[in-house]
Amino acid sequence: MKQIKAIYPGSFDPLTNGHLDLIERGSKIFHELVVAILRNSEKEPLFDVTERRDMLAEATARWPNVRIDTFSGLLVDYVVHQKAHAVLRGIRAISDYEYELQMALMNRKLNAQVETVFMMPAEAYSYLSSRLVKEVFRLGGSVHELVPPEVEKRLYKKVRPEISVVKQGKR
Repeated sequence: MKQIKAIYPGSFDPLTNGHLDLIERGSKIFHELVVAILRNSEKEPLFDVTERRDMLAEATARWPNVRIDTFSGLLVDYVVHQKAHAVLRGIRAISDYEYELQMALMNRKLNAQVETVFMMPAEAYSYLSSRLVKEVFRLGGSVHELVPPEVEKRLYKKVRPEISVVKQGKR
């Protein structure tokens, strides 16, 4: 069987359990999976690139064939630079599919050698997005079951630093 390197791109702001679900499953399919954090100067992320990289590195350490990196510019250029052959993308709903299909077709137009592989998240994460996690957390809701523990701790430090560590531990 051919060894295939894939890129899983995204902002990961913040990393969610849905992302980890795809990373774990992707690590079983691909020889190497590069989780690539997009550096997008047009967006104002909650966590900077270094913080996101650290969170991803900690959460994915158990998968030896997963590597964390950052990129900017065109995804297909990054894929070629990495000598990868596939892009892994998650699709939660029809709205995701329409957007991701457009992106996959454009990437194919730019470089026909790059394949896009769509993966459905586990049912428990089919509604989950980083945007929703940030919104729920900012409004005082619990994200305990939506993000890894280290991400939840960083959310408290960044968004609600007045909450004590003791209270964070109560779930």
